[in-house]
Amino acid sequence: MNAAKYWLALAALAAAPIAWADVTVAGVKYEDATELAGTRLALNGAGLRTKVIFKVYAAGLYLPKKAASADEVLAQPGAKRIALSMLREVDADEFAAAFAKGIEDNNDAATLARIAPAIQRMNRIFAEHKKLAAGDQIAIDWVPGAGTQIRVKGAQQGEPIREPEFYPALLRIWLGSAPADRSLKEALLGKAGG
Repeated sequence: MNAAKYWLALAALAAAPIAWADVTVAGVKYEDATELAGTRLALNGAGLRTKVIFKVYAAGLYLPKKAASADEVLAQPGAKRIALSMLREVDADEFAAAFAKGIEDNNDAATLARIAPAIQRMNRIFAEHKKLAAGDQIAIDWVPGAGTQIRVKGAQQGEPIREPEFYPALLRIWLGSAPADRSLKEALLGKAGG
């Protein structure tokens, strides 16, 4: 192969779309892509949330385009989804409290003050469920122009939470400087061994 053909073939390979594969985490399959509000979202990464030695849930992060850092994820415009699949039964109040603590640990006081009503609303949503059982699915979506939408077991939970700062604050539970699980953070950012 002459040099011109070699470089042409290499350029074509580099320009070809990358095929991402589905990912399975603790028996939970995350498709390589999903659609949300008419936007195709790619699976950025998926991993396992453990607490002590217990597997709590599997999580997958879907974005309009792949991102390798928390800053890139948070700055990226457009729809987003964090998809959770429970791996054990959890008291819904405890689950909501853990979310609230994760938000508190990863956001400044001014942000927390602005999103306090949204946090209370999220707590009420989870309180209505009492228990989350193994296999229950939770999707937390950001839909531009609508807000944060929470679905539990496929059912929309009330009206969207409209505060625009709430979704990034929520994502920091997993992607912030004090994440719920450091290996899960790495996995959601698509890093090998995460």
